[in-house]
Amino acid sequence: MRLAVFDCDGTLVDGQAGVCFAMEQAFVQTGLPAPDRHQVRRIVGLSLPQAIRLLAPGEAEAVRTEIDRQYRDIFRAAREAGQLVEPLYDGIREMLDALLASGWILGIATGKADRGLAHCLATHGLTGHFVTLQTADRHPSKPHPAMLEAALAEAMATPEQAVMIGDTQYDMGMALNAGVRAIGVDWGYHTVQELHEAGAAAVATSPANLLELLG
Repeated sequence: MRLAVFDCDGTLVDGQAGVCFAMEQAFVQTGLPAPDRHQVRRIVGLSLPQAIRLLAPGEAEAVRTEIDRQYRDIFRAAREAGQLVEPLYDGIREMLDALLASGWILGIATGKADRGLAHCLATHGLTGHFVTLQTADRHPSKPHPAMLEAALAEAMATPEQAVMIGDTQYDMGMALNAGVRAIGVDWGYHTVQELHEAGAAAVATSPANLLELLG
C-alpha cells in the first residue's frame, strides 16, 4: 500500500487566473478595492472563508460573508460559461499515469469545493485516477489534518504508507499535523524556502523529479 495525496491548484493545475479574477470581482462587487494579485495567489489552497479572512482582516463578518457569496457566484458563472481555464502543468498526466502503473493509490485534498474539483478532473479526464477526493465542503481549512485523515481512512492506509504532495506551506502543515510525509513542488504558489520551513522532506523541481522522489 502506497498512497499519494495531491493538492490540486498549484500542484496539478494552474488555477490562479480564475481564482484571482473571481476574488477581484467579488471585492469590487462588495464595494471594496480589489486585493493585490500576489496576495490572492498566496491564499490559494485555503478554504474560501479562511482565505477571505486573510485578505480582508479588518472587515466585519457580514462583509466577508458577502465577499464569499459573490466569489462563489462569479466563479460558478465563469465555469458554466466555459470561461474557466485551469490547465494541467506539463508532465502531470504522465506522472499520475506512471504512479498508477507502479502500484500507487492516488487521492486529492484541496481547498476547492466538490463541484469545482469534479469539474476540473472531468475536464482533464482524470476522475478515475483517484480513489479519494477530500474538499473544503466537508472539512476545516488546511493546515487542519481532517482532509488528509479522511483520505487515509477511505484508502485504508496508515500515515506511514502515505505522502502529501503540494505547493504551499498549508499542504506541508496539514501533512505534519496528520503524521504524513510531506513533499513540496516548486511550480506552485509558495517558495521553496517556505515549503522547507513548513516541513517538506523534499521539494520536487518537475513532475519527473517527483517520480524519482517517490521511488
